[in-house]
Amino acid sequence: MTAETTESTRTGLKAIALVCTLKPSPHESSSDLMARGILDRLAEHGVEGEIVRVVDYDVRPGVSTNEGDGDQWPTIREKVIASQILLIATPTWVGHMSSVAQRVLERLDAELSTTDAAGRPAMTGRVAVAAVVGNEDGAHKIVADLFQGLDDIGFTIPAQGCTYWNGQAMGSIDYRDLPEEPDAVAEATATLARNAAHLARLLTAQNYPGP
Repeated sequence: MTAETTESTRTGLKAIALVCTLKPSPHESSSDLMARGILDRLAEHGVEGEIVRVVDYDVRPGVSTNEGDGDQWPTIREKVIASQILLIATPTWVGHMSSVAQRVLERLDAELSTTDAAGRPAMTGRVAVAAVVGNEDGAHKIVADLFQGLDDIGFTIPAQGCTYWNGQAMGSIDYRDLPEEPDAVAEATATLARNAAHLARLLTAQNYPGP
């Protein structure tokens, strides 16, 4: 066990992966597979991870923390609040993030008006990273959209905080069909995990100042 792992374990860092596939459990999902790989890498840095497949929950449309009438977003929100690292993993559909990922951003928008004891936006001090899979171009645009929204909400984005895989345009092979993880994806995922864990430790020790 390295000194870095020992330190991160002591801080009790947690990561929540919101998998935004359109497929409910137990269907196989490339987004889910990539998210699990990222959590495995984060575990190497002492970060405890949990997967939430958002489509398995009844997340109502809206921009508040609780839309009532059976809305299950509050359950997911509590998991986000309890974590220091948020991963959003999404497939690419018609060149954009999935509708599930878009709804997650819309629901997180409520955090702009929710503050902590120091008067900061509630998500300030948490780290956000992204993962994108798909058989068409668009990963960079999706990551840009995700990061802009998450930054506005209060999350901090680490250097090289995304990983992605795009298959052949109009192809039929999914990420989960690959015989092994491509080297470039593995390297990007390792960097994401290393930088996210490092940044989360720093922010846990010393958060941004309040107003």
